[in-house]
Amino acid sequence: AWQDLRRNKIFIISAVLILLLMLITFFPGWFSSASPTYGDLSKHYLQKPQLGKVFSTEWLGYDQQGRSVYARLIYGARASIAVGFGTTIVVTVVGGLVGMIAGYFGGIIDSILSRLVDVFFGIPFLLGTMVVLNSFPERTAWVVIGALGFFGWTQLARVMRGAVITTKQSDYVQAAKALGASTPRILFRHILPNTLAPVIVVATISLGVYIGSEATLSFLGLGLSGVSWGNDISDGGDSIRVAQWIMLYPSIMLTITVLAFIMLGEAVRNALDPTTR
Repeated sequence: AWQDLRRNKIFIISAVLILLLMLITFFPGWFSSASPTYGDLSKHYLQKPQLGKVFSTEWLGYDQQGRSVYARLIYGARASIAVGFGTTIVVTVVGGLVGMIAGYFGGIIDSILSRLVDVFFGIPFLLGTMVVLNSFPERTAWVVIGALGFFGWTQLARVMRGAVITTKQSDYVQAAKALGASTPRILFRHILPNTLAPVIVVATISLGVYIGSEATLSFLGLGLSGVSWGNDISDGGDSIRVAQWIMLYPSIMLTITVLAFIMLGEAVRNALDPTTR
């Protein structure tokens, strides 16, 4: 798989973009020394971008509060990507465990867990998340991650269940049972490593989807309370006729980020499962 990925241009491009986003997320001070929350209305109210001053606070202009759009773009990456990664971890752990238990034990346990998955799968993802977030006056990153994870684990549970049902019929699993291996050992030593490929693919693609979902919720006023791309896009909508740059640049960054993770997931899927080509 690694040999295929190294020759895949889509993987290289998406990996470089994601690496750059990680640097921006963990070291925003390397890219901007300005504060994303400080504004000076008397000097910078809706000041137009100075495209010749690359990487300066004036580069991408200022918003209605006199805040640097470039600084908010840099620091907004931290919130959006943190929510994406956090939600993906929650979804992978919860959905993976539910799918593994349902697929391995079968019978009444599989029926109960499968019906539970069907119930959650029938709830519209964004609508259910909006209802939950609307009950929280202060929506921190942990609250948003919990709400997205609460409704987002069903797809991965189904993928894991199908992979486990196929894997548990293998000879090495039957041999482990015959030798008296315990159930936890069979699950985590033999079945889990051989069912990770489809889970990794779904989790990688879903990461970009969760980043986009967080931005959508923030745009609707139900997302993060702090600096984020979704909040900036929402704020830019009020001044789109006179200051298009307030909405434009966060939208471009959000699109690039979501596209990078989806491209990475597609490349990983093709490498781990050559039969899909």
